[in-house]
Amino acid sequence: MRGFDPVIFDLDGTVVDTVELIRDSFHHAVRTVLGRDMPDHQLLAGVGQPLMTQMRRLSEKHAQELYDVYREYNHRRHDELVRGYEGVQELLEALRASGRRLGIVTSKSRDTTEMALRAVPLGEYFDAVVTASDSEAHKPAPEPLLLCLERLGGAASGAGARATQGRETARPRREGAPPASGGPIYVGDSPVDIIAGRAAGMTTAAVDWGVFGREELMAAGPDFYVATPVELLAVCLDGAAPGRPAGETVDEASSAVATAAPEGAPGEGASS
Repeated sequence: MRGFDPVIFDLDGTVVDTVELIRDSFHHAVRTVLGRDMPDHQLLAGVGQPLMTQMRRLSEKHAQELYDVYREYNHRRHDELVRGYEGVQELLEALRASGRRLGIVTSKSRDTTEMALRAVPLGEYFDAVVTASDSEAHKPAPEPLLLCLERLGGAASGAGARATQGRETARPRREGAPPASGGPIYVGDSPVDIIAGRAAGMTTAAVDWGVFGREELMAAGPDFYVATPVELLAVCLDGAAPGRPAGETVDEASSAVATAAPEGAPGEGASS
């Protein structure tokens, strides 16, 4: 098979747009508990990791209170502020029609994952969903991605196929090695996603419609950087972004994909 299979996605900022909800929830929690404002770049720097991890980074002493206030506000405003991304449903439909297995690995808890997939009803497209409630280790560790591969029946081929032989055999893909066409790919919007995918031996794709900018994402070393769901579909089906030879990584390409975001508000990485 050309391209990649399975295709595994992060949720927030990749499949569903929760940036406004998450940003507002952080600001509300910090103002309520700490009595001050913090800039977005500081509040959102830990996006992609479980919520309690992010709260401990903001204040070890007040982490539990921050967590509780965030969750109350987040759940109360959830359905009002969560929205879908233009073109993502069509992307998922095309991937399913091509026979790809699809999964989600998110640092959200199980209940907030279910809330998001009710608000933006895309859950039917995914064969496996791994949340922070399903594993002891979390991104950027590879364990949640390897668990998803197990639930999907393992990787078709390539570096990630080692996961089907036992988690202890997984190895990060060699620096500079080309993506293994036919193997699994992890798609996300945060550096944590890219680090986790590489640690699991998977090809990685960074999307630019999430909270992090190109410079931050590229520093994590993704194999592909895509600006639209259409470009991501080409990567998944053909093993290359439009205008680039199959197997050519984002670092090798002389003409990188344009960084203009698709129509609509930017997204956000995983957060509970």
